[in-house]
Amino acid sequence: MREHMIAFLLGFLLDLAFGDPYWLPHPVRLMGRLIAALERRLRKGRKERELAGGILLAAVVPAVSAAFGAAVLIAAYRLGPWAGIAVEAVMTYQLLAAKCLRTESMKVYRRLREQDPEGARAAVSMIVGRDTSVLDGEGVAKAAVETVAENTSDGVIAPMLYTAIGGPAAGLFYKAVNTMDSMVGYKNDKYLYFGRAAARLDDMVNFIPARISALLMIGAAFVGGRDFDAKRACRIFWRDRKKHASPNSAQTESVCAGALGIRLAGDAVYFGKTVKKPYIGDSVRAVEAEDIPRANRLMYLTAIGCEALCLAAMAVLAGRMR
Repeated sequence: MREHMIAFLLGFLLDLAFGDPYWLPHPVRLMGRLIAALERRLRKGRKERELAGGILLAAVVPAVSAAFGAAVLIAAYRLGPWAGIAVEAVMTYQLLAAKCLRTESMKVYRRLREQDPEGARAAVSMIVGRDTSVLDGEGVAKAAVETVAENTSDGVIAPMLYTAIGGPAAGLFYKAVNTMDSMVGYKNDKYLYFGRAAARLDDMVNFIPARISALLMIGAAFVGGRDFDAKRACRIFWRDRKKHASPNSAQTESVCAGALGIRLAGDAVYFGKTVKKPYIGDSVRAVEAEDIPRANRLMYLTAIGCEALCLAAMAVLAGRMR
């Protein structure tokens, strides 16, 4: 447990310091290649076969990812405790995405500040799945804030919780599920059947982390200063937390919208089609570029709070194991 705690803290600090260098091999890229390779082999065209192929994909990819992580970690700890800690810390670091999320969203912020609408739309298109060509400046800022709010759970808190409980093997299991959902979990003609199992599994593994993330974000709003209204965050969370097709996505979006006093979500264009969505939050004021760094600060405070709680829980458990 002591080694796990040290590695868990080091991995978090490495992510805050360095993010994801583009030159460093990343497990999510390997997962993406595995998913793409299996998709080519498992998709058979008919509804029943696509459903069966999707179920097999949803079973194989997380299992392989977790098994690979466990094997690497076991081998590292057999070399010695410090070798194990070093490898576990790097694996934990690669599972978290706080710095990367901030870096990519702040590219959007800088383009907006430079009065570069085309550059801002191009930057936000790298972190959202919607059609960004129709967005004005406010729409671009809103899309970036929504991405930071939603991925506070998917990219930071959820993998942190799974890693805290089961080590990097559990973290890799989660990342595999999340990566599958981002690649095939769409309700369109192409993936309606093949991606169904991946989408349902993603909903399941994110159900509890999304709600923990929302509660931690409310706590972050209370300590975050005058930019955030924590009482409104609580109210909007309770009112709007279910206003999304996913049972999880609106959890942190509603908190962020309430804390900032802005309105998020609403209709969006995907693959050339307008998708009707309810609004989340109240339009106390218009969304502005400055809301992007505010959302990032809220995300960082939420992540620090989660890290502290996980370490405290580990310390209590370690004390009981003595």
